[in-house]
Amino acid sequence: MATVELRFSAQPEHVRTARLVAAAVARRAGVEEAVLDEVRLAVGEACSRAVGLHRSAGLTTPVRVVLTDEEKLFSIEVADEVPTPDGGGTERAVGEPDPDLEDDMGLAVISGLVDDVEVSSDASGGVIRMSWPTSVAADIP
Repeated sequence: MATVELRFSAQPEHVRTARLVAAAVARRAGVEEAVLDEVRLAVGEACSRAVGLHRSAGLTTPVRVVLTDEEKLFSIEVADEVPTPDGGGTERAVGEPDPDLEDDMGLAVISGLVDDVEVSSDASGGVIRMSWPTSVAADIP
């Protein structure tokens, strides 16, 4: 299992770099060429959301992106450090409205692009986990 971890300051101009890195690692992991645009767009939305949350909360900590190439799966986690208002752990279906977030449109876009996505948050922040099969997985019956 190969993992690439990227941390960047919560500035909108760094989102493009995260998208480019994610596409390059996804291509190397064996994600189909036809899906790479979806990976780029989904990572861009998730990173833009994390940047927006950090900036609105006044946080200077970096946004974290973890790209993992497993045997049959390529996954990405985009993490922010903005705690949920109640401090408790929550997990919700993508697209389910959250009154505490103004950017549910970004989550709706991600859910339209990625079949396997999970959004969770707790007292330490939120994580969007997305995954795609690799061509190795598609070739195995």
